[in-house]
Amino acid sequence: MDHETGHTTEQPVDSVGTYAAVWVALLIATVLTTAVAYVDLGPFSIVVALTIAVCKMLLVALFFMHVRHSTKLTKLVVIGGLVWLLLLLTLTMVDFVTRSWIAM
Repeated sequence: MDHETGHTTEQPVDSVGTYAAVWVALLIATVLTTAVAYVDLGPFSIVVALTIAVCKMLLVALFFMHVRHSTKLTKLVVIGGLVWLLLLLTLTMVDFVTRSWIAM
């Protein structure tokens, strides 16, 4: 603790076991992504692939980038980035769906 300001400078530390478990989960998700790529799910393939990708992104951001131990401002910036990504994906999908020259 800094006696002049009264703030603590200690950061929470995750155990090696936690990092190993997240690493194993990422490996499993990668294998699952590869397996899903070989299965024909039709238009649902993209949904499954994006769902797995979002889960992997959350694991990396929360544990390896330490977002879960960060300040509220950092969490707000991360959420803002995700909202921006969602907006761009939504606009792209709206553009794709509304094109009449593409045969569905």
